[in-house]
Amino acid sequence: MSDKNDALYAFRKYGDTVLRAAYAVTGSYHEAEDITQEVFLKLHAAPQEFENDEHMKAWLLRVTINRCKNFKKSFRFSRTSVIDEALENTLKCEFTERDNEIREQIERLPEKYASVIFLYYFEEYNIREIADILGKSENTVSSLLQRGRRKLKTELEKEGYAYET
Repeated sequence: MSDKNDALYAFRKYGDTVLRAAYAVTGSYHEAEDITQEVFLKLHAAPQEFENDEHMKAWLLRVTINRCKNFKKSFRFSRTSVIDEALENTLKCEFTERDNEIREQIERLPEKYASVIFLYYFEEYNIREIADILGKSENTVSSLLQRGRRKLKTELEKEGYAYET
């Protein structure tokens, strides 16, 4: 699957997925757009060999999450105000209203939990696949998912959500 149009093909097929992942981790639609653009530019500038479309998607999500981590460490992230975020987030990705409320709670979690929860619930990857994407062991991903769920449950209960089993 190696030709000049890999980046364009990947963008058409996975652009929305990458954008949603970046948005879920950063909480900023504009930053998510920038990160999405950087991810596909990286693929265009340095084409990769992919075994199949799932391998391509996993690579794109891994690069996206790494870019999000870098963004959260950046000076620009530390200088963004709450008002800027409120104005900037008037356009939400393709999440429902409830998804947006839950996504906001996920966004408040430490990044290590947020990325695992997003990949598991929103992108429907299993633990093994998430471990491959993030370069972590399956046990680590499983632990992060359990801890993230507990933290998310606690935060949602504080906001008045009833726990559904």
